Amino acid sequence: MKTIIVVGGSKGIGNAIISKLVNSSKVVNISRTVPNLEHANLTHYSCDVIQENLPEIETADGLIYCPGSINLKPISRLSIDDFKNDFEINVLGAVKVIQKYLPILKTRNKPSILLFSTVAAKLGMPFHASISTSKSGVEGLVKSLGAELAPTIRINAIAPTVTDTQLASKLLRNDKMIENITERHPLKKFLNPEEVADMATFLMSDKAASMSGQVFEMDCGIVTFKI
Repeated sequence: MKTIIVVGGSKGIGNAIISKLVNSSKVVNISRTVPNLEHANLTHYSCDVIQENLPEIETADGLIYCPGSINLKPISRLSIDDFKNDFEINVLGAVKVIQKYLPILKTRNKPSILLFSTVAAKLGMPFHASISTSKSGVEGLVKSLGAELAPTIRINAIAPTVTDTQLASKLLRNDKMIENITERHPLKKFLNPEEVADMATFLMSDKAASMSGQVFEMDCGIVTFKI
């Protein structure tokens, strides 16, 4: 049975991921709050990955870094600290956990790392300057480490569009906003966390053994199509 470290599994997409993984893998969750899930295969460490030392873990076959931010403001209202904070959450936090657990990942057979980007890294969208900048850094990290760690460790990223989570609740706070976001996507839908979790579990599995350095757009057509 594989052991997968999930950073940020207490809420949203991360919580959906551990719910998918826990029946077939040992899951080590690292987050500030305890997930609303109990299972014999789940171990939780309460930790702020930005501010605190990461827990010592003896073995891991995979690492998933889920923390992110949605900081939407016009450039005139974004401070330098906004950019720094978004970069720290999305990029430096990922770097910190990768550096910490890389030695144990290297000892395993076919280990894998998964990060998260956003469709806003490829699709120019107003008020996304800070988040698209930091998530573009995530995509650069995936490309660079994919080459550096081959053939030992695979690393990929998922770039989802709007997903129905607490993090995106301000974008989906009433029926009109939900209707507008639905209509903007060519597939006339947006994502739910379980869809993203399905992609995550696939990319961590041996079925994705030939995929590394890739950013997978889960965009409901918004980046891919012009209709």
